[in-house]
Amino acid sequence: MDLGEIVVSESPAERNLYAEKQPRSQDVLGRSGKQIHQVFKYLTGEMKEYGEWMKNKPLMFQLVDWILRGTSQVMFVNNPLSGLIILVGLFIQKPWWMLTGCVGTATSTLTALALSQERSAIAAGLHGYNGILVGLLMAVYSDKGDYYWWLLPPVAVISMACPVLSSALGSIFSKWDLPVFTLPFNIAVTLYLAATGHYNPFFPTTLIKPVASVPNITWSAINVPLLLQSIPVGVGQVYGCENPWTGGIFLVALLISSPLICLHAAIGSTVGMFGALSIATPFDSIYLGLHNYNCALACIAIGGMFYALTWQTHLLALACALFCAYSGAALTNALSVLGLPLCTWPFCFSALLFLLITSDNPAIYKIPLCKVTYPEANRIYYLRMKRRASESRREEQKRKEQKPSGDSKISTGGTPLCTPKNSRNH
Repeated sequence: MDLGEIVVSESPAERNLYAEKQPRSQDVLGRSGKQIHQVFKYLTGEMKEYGEWMKNKPLMFQLVDWILRGTSQVMFVNNPLSGLIILVGLFIQKPWWMLTGCVGTATSTLTALALSQERSAIAAGLHGYNGILVGLLMAVYSDKGDYYWWLLPPVAVISMACPVLSSALGSIFSKWDLPVFTLPFNIAVTLYLAATGHYNPFFPTTLIKPVASVPNITWSAINVPLLLQSIPVGVGQVYGCENPWTGGIFLVALLISSPLICLHAAIGSTVGMFGALSIATPFDSIYLGLHNYNCALACIAIGGMFYALTWQTHLLALACALFCAYSGAALTNALSVLGLPLCTWPFCFSALLFLLITSDNPAIYKIPLCKVTYPEANRIYYLRMKRRASESRREEQKRKEQKPSGDSKISTGGTPLCTPKNSRNH
């Protein structure tokens, strides 16, 4: 017996007092535990309660919520708190980039509102994430440096094209129940950079040249700490950021909303790093995470976002990330000939290709696009559908067992027991 269990009481009143204190303290601990769980439930996932509360607020307050959700939707996260943390990371990287990104996502969101796009999609930030990428990458590849204020008008104009492209591509991809991903951003930014170029007098862009000589690679000179640092840097490069602290902040933002998204982002970035090493990519570009970010996005998309997370789809996500690493290397060489950056073309190509896979394996379950939320909730939906299918099979088996063996025909000439119409229904 522990010392804490020995009670010396001198009167029945003291014994009753001790008996009342113990359940009361347990009730307090239980209530505090429930409150903490409620707070975590409110802040994680999609913050659905907060979204419902914002519906009756003025448009300006809703717009802030939509911008924050659009900021985080780049990483498949529909969470305004995560979006706010990502903006903090962008501010640490470069305040100018944060400004151009906010201009891009605000413009694209307002354009979608003006075009009367689906309100729930606007509220989820689905018309904002391409806009923020447009604003960020136009600032990243601008050869005029920071705070070139004349860049803001083209950022707004190009961002306005994103909802148009999203709506047009969505009407095509909906036939296969596929998302548009970041294709609107890729199309808009690629056309802008191809139209301007490095020698444009108003909006010059960074000069991109193809590899013209064999890189000098010494494997003994590899820097392992920088190699490990490239994992968070690769996550940050989704937004064009090369600061490892910014990448770490982005991972924290993902962790708050969905630990599974955070995990697959880190895994995908690691796969991209090893994929780049396997084809002797120069170390400097690996340290900058330039070969990791597309793989991180592809791993998230397949690893629980658009497929229900099972160990089979987890392996499929790893395969998709590795395929993305090699296709990214090929597209880098091809686009550099045209003086264009890679953007997220490899991610879109790889993820769409893997989402078109057909399989008879029930563990490889593609979530209907209208039911996609975040990996944890997607898995719950998958398990619920799996349980319903199992129950329906059991009920069908019971009906077959209860059905008499000779009920198909009667003994007076073989006339079917039920009419053809009823037979079809059965």
